[in-house]
Amino acid sequence: MKLYYSPGACSLADHIALHEGGFAFEHEKVDLKTKRTETGADFAAINPKGYVPALVLDSGETVTENIAILSWIAAEKPDLAPGGAMGHTRLLETLAYISTEVHKSFKPFFTPGASDADKAKAGEQVTKRLQLIADHFDGDYLFGDRFSVADAYLFVMLMWAQKNGVTIPDPLPAFAERMKARAGVRTALEHEGLS
Repeated sequence: MKLYYSPGACSLADHIALHEGGFAFEHEKVDLKTKRTETGADFAAINPKGYVPALVLDSGETVTENIAILSWIAAEKPDLAPGGAMGHTRLLETLAYISTEVHKSFKPFFTPGASDADKAKAGEQVTKRLQLIADHFDGDYLFGDRFSVADAYLFVMLMWAQKNGVTIPDPLPAFAERMKARAGVRTALEHEGLS
């Protein structure tokens, strides 16, 4: 199995989740500007969408998109998902919110030529959306005291917020610090040159 990633990109969530799940996997860096991997492969041949993440399974199938990859990881390692009859549904609900509402709101920060006003407006939107998560946070992680793959995705969004000077509502800064102490997080950050 191989994860294609770009350092600090949203693929870091998958990188963390794979380590937290104890998966044996390789990882290969992608230059998103040239669309080449660190071994010189044409990334467009691996993922025609041209962006990370991409996870090539041992079967040879390729899975893309954070929601799909993180959901697959949770299905393979159920201890990385919330329990109960609605656990899978709540996980997908949370991953979808992080992906479509929080993640997409960062776009001006990654768009060349975006104005300071656009970035300020985006920062306000990110904070507003993080506040909704913060208001429902009850325990050490998104689903109480049990780490899930959704926590890995939220952690990456908080890293982006901090890097871009976006206000992070309580109790999310303490959550980010707890995440940094996890072995899988530390290993993924080290692999991506971010520690």
